[in-house]
Amino acid sequence: MNSLIGQFDISDDRIKQIVADTIKGADDGELFLEYSESEALMFDNGRLKTANFNTDQGFGLRAVAGEASGYAHSSDLSEASLLRAAEAVSTVKGGYSGTLAAAPARTNRHLYGDENPIPSPSFEAKGKLLQEIDAWLRAEDPRVRQVTASIAASWQHVEIVRADGQVVRDIRPLVRVNISVVVGDGDRQESGSYGMGGRKAFGDFLIEDSWKHAASEALRQALVNLAAIPAPAGTFDIVLSSGWPGVMLHEAVGHGLEGDFNRKKTSAFAGLMGQQVAAKGVTVVDDGTIPERRGSLTVDDEGTPSARNVLIEDGKLVGYMQDRQNARLMGMKATGNGRREGYAHQPMPRMTNTYMTSGDMEPDEIIASVKNGIYAVSFGGGQVDITSGKFVFGCTEAYMIENGKVTQPIKGAMLIGNGPDAMHRVTMVGNDMKLDNGIGMCGKAGQGVPVGVGQPHLRMNQMTVGGTRV
Repeated sequence: MNSLIGQFDISDDRIKQIVADTIKGADDGELFLEYSESEALMFDNGRLKTANFNTDQGFGLRAVAGEASGYAHSSDLSEASLLRAAEAVSTVKGGYSGTLAAAPARTNRHLYGDENPIPSPSFEAKGKLLQEIDAWLRAEDPRVRQVTASIAASWQHVEIVRADGQVVRDIRPLVRVNISVVVGDGDRQESGSYGMGGRKAFGDFLIEDSWKHAASEALRQALVNLAAIPAPAGTFDIVLSSGWPGVMLHEAVGHGLEGDFNRKKTSAFAGLMGQQVAAKGVTVVDDGTIPERRGSLTVDDEGTPSARNVLIEDGKLVGYMQDRQNARLMGMKATGNGRREGYAHQPMPRMTNTYMTSGDMEPDEIIASVKNGIYAVSFGGGQVDITSGKFVFGCTEAYMIENGKVTQPIKGAMLIGNGPDAMHRVTMVGNDMKLDNGIGMCGKAGQGVPVGVGQPHLRMNQMTVGGTRV
C-alpha cells in the first residue's frame, strides 16, 4: 500500500506543518495514521456461523502537556478534519509552555514480513478447512458433541508523524487459529481448546499436520476434563507447566510493572525499585523483539523501537515498562511499550511478550519434589486487582501430584493469591522456558492488544486453591 500520508487531500509538507504547529509548546505528541483489514470465520455446531471482513482507516492527533494530553481522531483523511482535530487538541496547551521531547531513535530492523495474510488461502478454502476440522474431530471420538473452529487474520499499516517531520512506518500481519471441543458422557459435558498464531502469513498453521495436532490437543484436554474429579480446596504446593501458564505472570505481575500504575502509585510494586520483590532465581522479561511472535513490534505506537526489557532480575525489581509520557514524568527512558488498539485510542504502557526466564531444574525433578500438590497445565479466565496484587485464576487442565507422581485429573481448581507474595513462593524454576502458541490478548482501560506470555515449569509453595472437594 502507498503512504498513508498520501491518502490526505493535501501535501505531505502541509500535514507535517499542521502537526508541528499543534505540538509546538507541548512536551510531546504525534499524528498516528492507520489502515487495517481484518477477516474472521467461525464454524460452530456443524455450520459456518459467522464470517466477517472489515477495513478501517483514520488518524489520531495528540499533544501532551505534563500529565495531561489532548487527543482527537477521525476516519476522514482531509485537511478540514485534521484542522478541526488540531484545534481541539491544542486546548491542552492553554497556559502551558513545555520543552519538546527528543524523537525516538530510528531502526532498520524488521521482526516480521509485510505480506497480507488475508487473501491466502481464499475465503472458500478457509471455510472448507473449518468444515474438515469439524468432521475429523467428530469421526475421531463418538463422545464429541460440539466443535467450534475459527480462523482470524488482520493486516495493519501504521505511520507515525512527529513534530520534527520524522515519519515512522510499520506493517503488522497477525493470524490466529483456534479449536474448541465439547465432549460428553451421559449428562456430563466438558470442554477443551487449543490455539496458535503469530505475526506472519498462515503458512504452516493450516497444513494438515498442524491443524490435526491442534484438534487432537483440544480433544485430549476435553477428555482429560471428562475424567476429572472435583478439585480439593485448601493449601497446596503448586507446579505450573511451561508456556501458556505464564498468563498468570502476565496478569498478577506484568500489569503491576507498567509505568502508569507505578507513577500514580496504584501498583503493588510502586516504590519498590531495587528491592527484592520475588524469590532469588526469578527473572522476568518483557521482550517485543522476538521475530514473528504475537506480541512483538518493530516499533511501538509512538515510534519507539521495541526492546528486551528486564523487569525483575534474580528477584529484584529493576525496571518498568514505559511509554513516552510516563517515562518522561518518572525521569526514565521509554522502553518501546507505548501501545494502542487503533487510531481512535491514545497510547499507554502495555506489555508485549512477557515471560520468566529458565532456571536450572529439570521439570521431572520439580514434579518429583512435591509430596501432595497440584500440577496446573493450563489456565482460563482470571481476575486481578492491580493495586493490591490479589488474583484468582481458573485452571482448565490440572492434576493431583501424589508422592512425586502426576495422578488424577481435577476440575474446578481456582488458584488464589497475591502477585508479589506468589513470586516469593517460587522455590524451583525449570530449564524449559517456553512461550505460548500465539493466542494472547490483553485488555486494559477498554483497549485490547495482542500479547505473548511464557515461563518454564515452576514450583510455588503453599498456595491457596479453591475447589469443591474438601
